[in-house]
Amino acid sequence: MGIILPKGGNVMANYVIAGDYPGWLIQPGGLKGDIVLKRGIKKIRINKETVESYEVVTDEHRKSAASGAVKGLIGGALLGPVGALAGGLSAKEKGTYQVAVQFKDDKKSLLKMDEKLYKLLIQVMF
Repeated sequence: MGIILPKGGNVMANYVIAGDYPGWLIQPGGLKGDIVLKRGIKKIRINKETVESYEVVTDEHRKSAASGAVKGLIGGALLGPVGALAGGLSAKEKGTYQVAVQFKDDKKSLLKMDEKLYKLLIQVMF
């Protein structure tokens, strides 16, 4: 199964690139202050109630998982969980994030999002 691009073919950011819900758009959730995956009138909320875990995936991470793990461990040892997150992100692609999400209903998606939505994700999941 190939990637289904969002309506209009925008491939820059803010859509699901793989897994469950391919091609769904990623948007701020409005009044609830969370993030939603959206396709047509269907919406799936991304928040602490719906997401089991998430992890940023970078090109360097894919090439060398050990390198990211080491940076994360060093950051964790120095600054705790926030340091582990920062250490693991130190070599990301600037401005665009790929985030693997494991939902509580066992569905999984790989999201491609811009910095604005990524920062909102961090706030929503904190």
